[in-house]
Amino acid sequence: MIDSDPDLEVVDTARNGADGVEKAQRLKPDLVTLDIEMPVMDGLTALPEILKSGAAVVMCSSLTTKGSEAALEALSAGAADVIAKDCSFASAEIDQIRDLLVSKLRAIGAARGAQTRGERRGVVSSSTAFELGESGIDLVLIGSSTGGPPVLEEIISALPPELSVPVVIAQHMPGVFTKSMASRLDDKSAMTVVHADAVMPLLPGCVYVIQGGKHGKIKPAGTGRYSLRITDEPAGALYKPCINELFSSAATVARSRVLACVLTGMGDDGRLGAEQIRGAGGRVIAQEAATCVVYGMPKAVCDAGVAEAMLPPSAIALTIGRLVTRTGGVRRAG
Repeated sequence: MIDSDPDLEVVDTARNGADGVEKAQRLKPDLVTLDIEMPVMDGLTALPEILKSGAAVVMCSSLTTKGSEAALEALSAGAADVIAKDCSFASAEIDQIRDLLVSKLRAIGAARGAQTRGERRGVVSSSTAFELGESGIDLVLIGSSTGGPPVLEEIISALPPELSVPVVIAQHMPGVFTKSMASRLDDKSAMTVVHADAVMPLLPGCVYVIQGGKHGKIKPAGTGRYSLRITDEPAGALYKPCINELFSSAATVARSRVLACVLTGMGDDGRLGAEQIRGAGGRVIAQEAATCVVYGMPKAVCDAGVAEAMLPPSAIALTIGRLVTRTGGVRRAG
């Protein structure tokens, strides 16, 4: 699969985790694909040693609950991304996996090269919260992809339980992975985090992780309230959940009362939806370049001129965390 791309070269393969550690340290590759279940030394044990070689690591995980939990642990430990594999895939799906794997490796490799050359400067960021002024925000949306889960952990775990708005997350991942991620976030957060796999009302102080493989759309649900509808449409979308679909639906329903956050990820999903949110009077912030595994999605939003600020994850958490209970909108905490 990797050799099929002319810009990627496989310098060696390893029989197990211990062999992988030795070869990574000796050959100093830019990228390593690493299985989780292996003889001699498993992937989670090998990962920190391989990271010491300077390589970026993409985990290959089984499409199971156990595999997804291990993959999220690997991402928290420093892996750049994960590829889900299933031995029952048909040949057409194998082609899709190859395309996804190659695109991830190319994006992560390009991001590392840009960082080495000092090209990921972006706008000078601040560790303080972005000032939302007196804008009334009723809904916070977060879109993320490659490198997103650890950033989401940092942001969600820092939010106060008295948050006056619901938070909806669209993370590019398979459904079994998003379910494990929601459970992990719930364990680490003072807020209630649920896996949104059906139509449900959006309640203040709760976080909703859209089921992977489907889309989430914001719908009205009474005066000043919203609901989240899970749907298969559009079936042909490249990413599921699609951040553009989430943002666009919120722009139509909640208009100026939306805060959208675009985090690390390859591609430009979220740009069109962010443009619609800004056009409706809502607010948009992006993750700063230096803290992104892949500065693709935030860059697309910034290049479109709709991001009002570029912030590290800690400052994004501060910004959202200031949305505490007050009738009619934003209240400054503390």
